[in-house]
Amino acid sequence: MNEQDFQQKLGDLITQINNLPESQRAPLSALAQETKDRHDRMKKTVADLQESLDYLRLSIKYLVFDLEATRRENEYLRKLVQSQGEHDGDE
Repeated sequence: MNEQDFQQKLGDLITQINNLPESQRAPLSALAQETKDRHDRMKKTVADLQESLDYLRLSIKYLVFDLEATRRENEYLRKLVQSQGEHDGDE
């Protein structure tokens, strides 16, 4: 069920509840409001989770980039040290 369907069904439910006698209306209205509040909290939690996942993905990309750069630097420095060692050995 998508958001639009949920809101429509909740609206229909509230309309039906409002047509009930007052004695039956109050407890059901409270339940409908509680359902709406829980749904809103759940939407916020899902949005926060999505934002956290996006941040995690970005962080991982930066870490992979940094790791690759470090590997390239290490390879370059090893070659530099080896060539220095060979150059020192010639003297």
